[in-house]
Amino acid sequence: MKRAILLAGVAVPASLAVLSAPAWAQAVQSAPSQEATADTSAQSDEAANQIVVIGSRVANRTAIDSPVPIDVISGSALQASGTGELNKTLNQLVPSFNFPQPSIADGSDVTRPATLRGLNPDQTLVLLNGKRRHVSALLNINGTVGRGSAAVDMNMIPALAIQRVEVLRDGASSQYGSDAIAGVINVQLKTASEGGRAQVSYGKYVTTLDGVANFNGLLGNSPSLDPTDSRYLQANSNGERKARDGAMLTYGVNVGLPIGNGGFFNFTGEYRDRDFTNRQGYDLRPNYIRPSSTTFDSREASFNRLDFRYGDAKTQDFNFLVNMGQPLGSADFYAFFTYGHRDGLSAANFRQQSAATNRDFSTIAPGTTPTSANFVGLTPDGYLPKIQSSIDDLSATSGIRADVAGFKGDFSLGFGRNELSYRTEDSVNVSFGPQSQRSFDAGGLAFSQILANADLSRQFDVGLAGPLTFAFGGEYRHEIFQIRPGDPQSYQTGPFFQATRTTTAANCTTLGGVYGGGAAATGTCSFPGRTAAAGAQGFGGLPASARTNVNRNSYAGYLEFDADLFTGFTATAAGRYEHYSDFGDTVNGKLALRYELTEGFALRGSVSNGFRAPSLHQQYFTTTSTNFLSGVPVDVSTVAVNSPVARALGSQPLKPEKSVNLSGGATLNPFRGFNLTVDYFHIKIRDRIVLSENLGAAGVGTAAQNAAVQQVLVANGFNTVGAARFFINGLDTTTQGVDAVATYRANLGGLGAWNFSAAYNYTKNQIDKRLNTLGSLAQIPGLVLFGRVEGYRFERGQPRTKVVLATDGKIAGIGVSARTTRYGSVISPETTAPLADATSLTLLGPDDQVLRPKWITDFSLSYEYRGVQLTLGVDNAFDVYPDRRPFGLRPASVGGSYPTTYQFLPYSNFSPFGFNGRFLYARAAINF
Repeated sequence: MKRAILLAGVAVPASLAVLSAPAWAQAVQSAPSQEATADTSAQSDEAANQIVVIGSRVANRTAIDSPVPIDVISGSALQASGTGELNKTLNQLVPSFNFPQPSIADGSDVTRPATLRGLNPDQTLVLLNGKRRHVSALLNINGTVGRGSAAVDMNMIPALAIQRVEVLRDGASSQYGSDAIAGVINVQLKTASEGGRAQVSYGKYVTTLDGVANFNGLLGNSPSLDPTDSRYLQANSNGERKARDGAMLTYGVNVGLPIGNGGFFNFTGEYRDRDFTNRQGYDLRPNYIRPSSTTFDSREASFNRLDFRYGDAKTQDFNFLVNMGQPLGSADFYAFFTYGHRDGLSAANFRQQSAATNRDFSTIAPGTTPTSANFVGLTPDGYLPKIQSSIDDLSATSGIRADVAGFKGDFSLGFGRNELSYRTEDSVNVSFGPQSQRSFDAGGLAFSQILANADLSRQFDVGLAGPLTFAFGGEYRHEIFQIRPGDPQSYQTGPFFQATRTTTAANCTTLGGVYGGGAAATGTCSFPGRTAAAGAQGFGGLPASARTNVNRNSYAGYLEFDADLFTGFTATAAGRYEHYSDFGDTVNGKLALRYELTEGFALRGSVSNGFRAPSLHQQYFTTTSTNFLSGVPVDVSTVAVNSPVARALGSQPLKPEKSVNLSGGATLNPFRGFNLTVDYFHIKIRDRIVLSENLGAAGVGTAAQNAAVQQVLVANGFNTVGAARFFINGLDTTTQGVDAVATYRANLGGLGAWNFSAAYNYTKNQIDKRLNTLGSLAQIPGLVLFGRVEGYRFERGQPRTKVVLATDGKIAGIGVSARTTRYGSVISPETTAPLADATSLTLLGPDDQVLRPKWITDFSLSYEYRGVQLTLGVDNAFDVYPDRRPFGLRPASVGGSYPTTYQFLPYSNFSPFGFNGRFLYARAAINF
């Protein structure tokens, strides 16, 4: 899966892209929308006449006339943001859109998923120029929001290339197919045939970490333990820690050129270099092996206690996009091409000098018990493993629009591929001792999609208040998912681990082990000096057994009818049949209605059923790490659903998720310049696909439950499998809420024209039922396949409420923009069980944290003179952070201590706005 192979694999589609282009997109010009919450002209009166591509196949449908809610965010609003990432910008502008920004989460540090209406990232369909966008190769399996999903990497699309973004907040599987349960996001690329924009921006975080003490050296002449919590050293502090990091430099250019007779060629190129941020507190744990029980290593005083990287990963992005169109006789050819490359460098947890993961086991004999006295480190100070991600993302689509027997036809062919390669740097495989590599090829993932579409529509006069639009079409999709193993040392067990075995005392002595059988003829022979951890520390490589190359096909056909049945009453009905080669058929339908009771006031609503096909990632992703139980190596694996291990545990082929969506709302436009929309939504999903808990001897259940699962594994011949997890249809859920958006454009006389907007979202996720149909495992009392922590992550891991207030205008030629966003509370769960009932799935545990609501405020000023625009801005102007994690001893009424890491990893990954603090930026642009 080298880059050369990737490029060769798209040579033909890319060549087609150069020869063709989209005139259909020319008909849709960028304009602001009454339902957008963006600044920079987002709320103009022309919004009511904004033509949208999604929600209906009627050629002239506007956002305000749509029977379903649609937000439209202009390209200028996206460019006005200082974030540099599309997902971050949408998080600021769209109240139902959420973008947590996790850290120390492996590949999710670099490819970060976003959600719509609180549902999983893969339950929102993403389109580019109205065509399905391919998803990332990455499967999020760590403890982040969106766990178990593979999402579209929208940050590969620079804002400078975008004409507008349309967000359909309604189920649309019957119109667009799988994934459109929460809604659809359509990104429309620019179509200008002249002019352009070149810009450069620079920004940096200038922040003070709320609640994090600034370290000013250890207390006293020699290190000593804190008498209130002996896990940490005593230290001096002065105020709160300050940070000046995360510098981001972006160069971008967009150019439109005329081609042929009435055609266009629009090119965008962008380079973005973002340095890492670090929001850890000073790590006050003793780092070095203690020379004696009463003394500390003298190096403790000079050790750099900012030993982690807790924040944004370092990334470098190159993105190139071409959108082109050329009328050719009575037909229009179109094409668009995207290529993005990202290099990311994130960090794992720091390995202390005194840790077993830094011990050189070659210095002691197999039968010697490791102690502080015989400790020799592989590195002098410990080490911080780095995870290097290299991502190549490419797509090419070309097509033709032409009249066919009186129908308007659109025929297209597209290809997309996302390839992710991992390296583990500054690490060791402890089981290989001094012969270990320090740099590892950890393997890679790839996902490819071939897409063919045929869409036809025609209007008929059947005597109604308006013409009847009839549309039909079909889609073919071919998907490929691949896993490439890493190099052997990235995952193998080396010579400095030896498994406990049963043998004679004499043979145990020959082997250098410790015999535990007493006077018996045979007994246990263990090797305490050969218990080194296997695999590259920080990110173990994908093993040879994970090699995967699978594919599937799907075929779909749809019908859609749209008409004004009588004056002011619009109806849309759609149906879709789809067949997948791996799980079978699905049929979905939708009915949407809008009735304008009086001028400026309308009611609207819809009912639909939808589905999401189990992804190839979820069916076939495989990886294994080696853990040790009582000296015996066991595999803790994420396994394919059809693997022998999963089948032994009762796995069943994944079924598609099935949804029923209901929505109802109203639109109000009582006077010029003011618009209000309010919509209620209710989404029931059956058979949601989730990743099970670890099942087996090393599982997360009680000792009795783990033993019972292990008996099932052993009975099926899997003696070395310590625990396994795989995807299951594990939940029935309900998601419901309300979206409200109000916009007002006012002329304030000498102060000019100003846009004001207020948007509110309430979303509640609820688990209706946990499902356990895993055969023999269903007979184990109390065994839970989707536990308390994952339940809280699903139900309360995202804010239930979000408010966005924004305004923009001009004063004396200076553009002013202000926006403030309130993120509601979330719950950050931890693994410690509730003290009142350790088996409860609903009680809070003693280490769970309720993050309080926070307001985040952004400002910018801009000035333009003769095409040159200068902008100064600040995001999170008041330097707001999520609540700091508690650390040290818990309250006496609870007892015990908070997790050790809370002292130096002060903020939760569940913060809905991240935890980087204030960001200052400047941008210079030339419009030509």
